[in-house]
Amino acid sequence: MACWKSRSFVRAALVVGSVVVNVFLMGTLHAQGRGRGPAGPPPTPKAAAPIDLVGYWVSIVTEDWRWRMVTPPKGDYASVPLNAEGRKVADAWDPARDEAAGEQCKSYGAAGLMRVPGRIHILWDNDTTLHVDTDAGTQTRIFHFAGQATSSEAASWQGYSVARWEPMPAGRGILGFPDQEVPSGALKVFTTHLRSGYLRKNGVPYSENAGLTEYYNVTREANGDQWLFVTTIVEDPKYLNQRFITSTHFKKEPDGSKWSTTPCTSR
Repeated sequence: MACWKSRSFVRAALVVGSVVVNVFLMGTLHAQGRGRGPAGPPPTPKAAAPIDLVGYWVSIVTEDWRWRMVTPPKGDYASVPLNAEGRKVADAWDPARDEAAGEQCKSYGAAGLMRVPGRIHILWDNDTTLHVDTDAGTQTRIFHFAGQATSSEAASWQGYSVARWEPMPAGRGILGFPDQEVPSGALKVFTTHLRSGYLRKNGVPYSENAGLTEYYNVTREANGDQWLFVTTIVEDPKYLNQRFITSTHFKKEPDGSKWSTTPCTSR
């Protein structure tokens, strides 16, 4: 924000003249405004977007390698605040049983999907709906800027997501990267109506009672690279003692030439 300082060389006469000019301009603008009609409708969420999420993004795994790049062994739920019931469910994980039940997608539900390595494709379906595809598990998420989930909404792997733009201060630097330019907004998404699934592929559970809150931020580095940061907050009174928070990083790709969908897998 600019900071205006008084200058010693400004003469009193100039100050008076400036005031007169400003009063004249304000009167003119006020007169012009009286001739205008009522204000038009507010901009659509698409038109009002403070950041551009559209495009292809690839996940960059720089942390939690042992839980994301390979399937962890049964019972490895370190760093997840599971309660006793959650640990019991995780210790009973059986991928063959999931396959037999046709539930290979339990680790591709919304609460764990963004942690699955792969690519995502974001686009606008219309002025009030964002569409997010993942090549891993061939999943689709829909972010609704208009409307709310109803009690009759069926539970699903991706649930029902309500989105809105959140203001945030513009500047430089995020998460220890001082050369990144940070835009003045973020996308907040809240998801409910989820089927029970896994936070990790090895059966670390979240329940149908879970609520998912996400923040999507875009940054641009000095060399032109664009990054997408997704902060995920899972709250689950059934299986978690407290909120489970992760941050996942994606880098923007020039096009979809590397896009390659794969089915869900339990292993």
